[in-house]
Amino acid sequence: MQNSDVSVEIYIEHRGALVNYATTITGERARAEDVVQEAFLRVRSAARAQQLDDPVAYFYRVVRNLALDLRRRLTFERVHVFGHPEPSGQPLDLEFSAEEAAIARERLRNVMEALHELPERTRIALEMHRFGGCTLKQIAEHLGLSIS
Repeated sequence: MQNSDVSVEIYIEHRGALVNYATTITGERARAEDVVQEAFLRVRSAARAQQLDDPVAYFYRVVRNLALDLRRRLTFERVHVFGHPEPSGQPLDLEFSAEEAAIARERLRNVMEALHELPERTRIALEMHRFGGCTLKQIAEHLGLSIS
């Protein structure tokens, strides 16, 4: 079986879980569907070019990266194009000093660096639990691990 056939099988088998995973990051199911479609195209292209060691994990990583990129872009657009940070159009009523904002950015940067230093499966499990609200059972099933 060719690698591109494997990517189609993975897409068909894991599509629902991938969309749910992307939804937890993007916050919108319709956008998550688009992310998963784009991820499929990228995974299929990569599978044609090279042998993927763990295609399911690779698929999840591509979905995660695309969803995070989309979320960052939408946040940037809301703040810099439309002038407000919230999708509802209502600005936050919290005001931060420049020092508080700098501290918050530094903390976020530290958290992101720590996440990127984690082994891939550990990072996926953490993101599924903390950002996706997945249960330990769901995470174990997704990663092919025992619950303990």
